[in-house]
Amino acid sequence: MYKQGLYPIIKKTASAKGIFDITVLCPEVAELAQAGQFAQLLAEGFFLRRPISICQIDNAAGTVRMVFEVRGNGTEALSRLNVGDNIDLIAPLGHGFTKREGRAVCIGGGIGVPPMLGIASGYGADAAVITGFRNAAAVILQEDFKAAGCETILCTDDGSAGIHGFVTTALEEYLKSNKTDSIYACGPMPMLRAVAAIAEREGIFCEVSLEQRMACGVGACLGCACRIMQDGKEVFKHVCKDGPVFNAREVIFDG
Repeated sequence: MYKQGLYPIIKKTASAKGIFDITVLCPEVAELAQAGQFAQLLAEGFFLRRPISICQIDNAAGTVRMVFEVRGNGTEALSRLNVGDNIDLIAPLGHGFTKREGRAVCIGGGIGVPPMLGIASGYGADAAVITGFRNAAAVILQEDFKAAGCETILCTDDGSAGIHGFVTTALEEYLKSNKTDSIYACGPMPMLRAVAAIAEREGIFCEVSLEQRMACGVGACLGCACRIMQDGKEVFKHVCKDGPVFNAREVIFDG
């Protein structure tokens, strides 16, 4: 079930260069939303909506928070909206993460970091969050993860902040000395492939949130198909309707 409507933006900040953080007052959406789901936002003057991951849900305040990167004319138009403006959105869409018992590791790469805040907050002190960015200037949401009680491990490609290296290397080091029951990840496909392989090797439950170009966002246009192994057979699923979160063991990463 999802809602569509015009909702007011009540907070907006620039998290890093080209990355914007907006909070929207939409109680009926917040009541339905789960960590890992997304919204379809309509920019004025554009026919197609832009899919944006839900970063944080506050049921008490009736708000949904979204963090997005300007990647084209549509998201650039969305970035020009300010506090007090209404935004046309459809949400919550797709299937979110599965919260389980025990300890979790949440892994995000680049703009795949925002959707990890919701599931990490659900675990609180029982979660370690490993995030990777190009450099120190691109780092976002570290204080939010800490405020949720999570352990944070920061990685950058150039070593300008945190650990110099990839999130997968940090994950392998973490697993050597920490019991982990679940792994969640969102980011570039090569990162997800590597995380899934580590989880499979270690016998750890793992879910990944796939990033894919979308049009309708509700499974009607069939434009965001991905290959999934189900009951021993390769089938096509749609990231918008059947995902964006999938069990990592079912995703066919190659080809």
